[in-house]
Amino acid sequence: MIFSRRNHSAILLSLGCVIAYVVFAYFLERTEFYKLLFLWVGLFTGSYFLIQKQQCSFAFLAGISILFKLVFLFAIPNLSQDFYRFIWDGRMLFEGFNPYTSLPQTFIEQQQYPVNQAVELYAGMGEMNGSHYTNYPPINQLCFYIAALIANKSILGSVIVLRSIIILADVGILYFGKKLLEKLNIPVHHIFWYALNPFVIIELTGNLHFEPVMLLFLVWSLYKLQQQKWIWAAILIACAVSVKLIPLLFLPLFYQWFIKRKNGDVAAIKPLGFLKLIVFYAIIVSTTIFLFLPFYSETLLNNYINSIGLWFSNFEFNASFYYVFREIGTLFRGWNEIAIIGKIMPILTLLFLGIITFFRKNTTTKQLITAMLFGMSFYYFTTTTMHPWYLASLLILSVFTKYRFPMVWSFVIVFSYSAYANDSFKENLWLVGLEYFIVYGFLMWELFTRPKKEIAI
Repeated sequence: MIFSRRNHSAILLSLGCVIAYVVFAYFLERTEFYKLLFLWVGLFTGSYFLIQKQQCSFAFLAGISILFKLVFLFAIPNLSQDFYRFIWDGRMLFEGFNPYTSLPQTFIEQQQYPVNQAVELYAGMGEMNGSHYTNYPPINQLCFYIAALIANKSILGSVIVLRSIIILADVGILYFGKKLLEKLNIPVHHIFWYALNPFVIIELTGNLHFEPVMLLFLVWSLYKLQQQKWIWAAILIACAVSVKLIPLLFLPLFYQWFIKRKNGDVAAIKPLGFLKLIVFYAIIVSTTIFLFLPFYSETLLNNYINSIGLWFSNFEFNASFYYVFREIGTLFRGWNEIAIIGKIMPILTLLFLGIITFFRKNTTTKQLITAMLFGMSFYYFTTTTMHPWYLASLLILSVFTKYRFPMVWSFVIVFSYSAYANDSFKENLWLVGLEYFIVYGFLMWELFTRPKKEIAI
């Protein structure tokens, strides 16, 4: 049986969470920060006790995780407006336009309306979004196209299609995540620290961010890698990159897995491993290029690079070390040094990735995933822009390791929403500071104080 009398408290907890998610999805404005905070704390508390109830079967927890996401099915996202651009891009494809080579702003200024509901979509995405070229990779664009194919004349209809794709991706993460946990001899209920996390349900399913599709391919690829099926793993990683570019950070970390992997003996360097590693990288690069080919134009690369570059030189939100460096730069130079600092931070990330690639033991899948976790964490700790949904990658990786700081971060990242507490967007740097104080404090405890043995939660 999926549940018994012993599960009555779990059913009541689940019902309480459903009610809270309904309020969150349909009766919350993003300016209502304290209402948001109250619901957030309540949902995290309820989810924590649900996961901790060992008598709940995997099927029961999987079922309610899907139920919680289905609550949002007919809701227009209330914490993000990015989905309007998703719908625009999909409809541009549907009408035969290349979304990488045109700006929504240009069409609106010229009073040309290439897609249905163009004015509403442009107003929804905002002037800043509409004035930049799209930076969503091809498989992401495919998802947008599917929404246009099914619901070309309804914003709500498009939202339902996009959300359905995200929910299906999360089902896939549950499936392959469970199989990978079994392979790694980690308790399978750990997957629910991702699947039942209110941050995932609200920020990804609710606000229509496509990290679940990318993470499905990533978890699937790690499972294939654990099975020694590295060719399939390479193809799947390329698919992940073609949803979100962030997995490109992981490429150096595979070095030891191929070169020094021999029953965990890092001293045994395998000459054949060099060839396999080269082929592995070649498959990833060629598959990614192949997926971009349908969108090729003379301006594609330039537009795409310029769009990505904005994240390092123009945008700033919920940052950590960058805000400290920004204040120091302002103190000594008298103005914001984002153009300089934003270029230095990625270089520091590459140096850190190089260090953990060559000087940290990464020969097993567990060690590789842990290296991925800390490599990406360093990038997010030093980035100029840390939107909440970025955290999903750290959260799923942590499920397969002994580290839990991303779970703590997924709770306290709610402080970043204080920026929307009024109509004029303004961050509360005291709350941002509190967020990172808690995250770094817990991370230091995990690294230096907590017993070194693996912890089963």
